[in-house]
Amino acid sequence: MSAFIAKILETHFVNHHVKRFVVEKPPGYTFVPGQATEIAIHLPEWKDQFRPFTFTGLNRWEYLEFLIKIYPERKGVTSMLGKLQAGAELILNNPVGAIEYKGAGVFIAGGSGVTPFIAIFRDLFQKGEIKNNRLIYSTRTADEIILHDELKKMLNDHYVNLITREQIVGFMSKRIDRNYLIDHIVDFSQHFYVCGPEDFVKQVSTLLLDLGANANSLVAEW
Repeated sequence: MSAFIAKILETHFVNHHVKRFVVEKPPGYTFVPGQATEIAIHLPEWKDQFRPFTFTGLNRWEYLEFLIKIYPERKGVTSMLGKLQAGAELILNNPVGAIEYKGAGVFIAGGSGVTPFIAIFRDLFQKGEIKNNRLIYSTRTADEIILHDELKKMLNDHYVNLITREQIVGFMSKRIDRNYLIDHIVDFSQHFYVCGPEDFVKQVSTLLLDLGANANSLVAEW
C-alpha cells in the first residue's frame, strides 16, 4: 500500500465536535465519492497509528477534504487531530471503502456516518442527478448534525433529520425502527445506503432486509 505525506492547508471546527481538514492532494491521487483512506499523523509517536476517514470533497477538487469527529476524552488519534493546525503533516494511504453510488435510493446515516454520503451528494448535485435520492439522517442531538444547511439545499424535502435524545422544534424526535421504515418507505426494492456506528448499521440493514430489501441493492458500512 502506497503512503503519501500531505500538508494540512486549512482546518476549523464545523460544529462542537467535528473538524474540517483541507489537505494537499498528492499528484495523481484519485478516489470515488463514498470512499475513505487510512490517515496517520506525521509525527514520530503517531506515524504508525492509522485510522480510516472518509473523503467529503470531490475528486475534481485540487485539494482533499475530511470532516472528522474529534474525541478529546479518548486521548487517541482524533484527540491529536483536534490539536493540529495548518502546516502540520498527515500520512495518507490509498483510497478504500465499500460505499459507492449504484443508483438512486434511500441513504440512511447515523451520526458521523453521513460523511461518505456528503461526497456522493455533492457529486450528484453538481451533475444535476440528485433529485431521486433521499437522506434519513439520525443524530442524538441537533448540534451533532454535520452540514445541515448544505444537505438541505441539495436535497430539499428529500432530507429528513431524526433526533433521538432531545426534542427540538423543526426536527423529528424519533429513532429509526421497523415502524418508522414501514411508515416512510414505500418501495423496498430500491437501493439503500446505510452508514454509521456498527450496531446502527447492523440493526437498520437487518430491518431493511426483513422488510423486502434486496441484499444486492443494499450498500452498508460502519
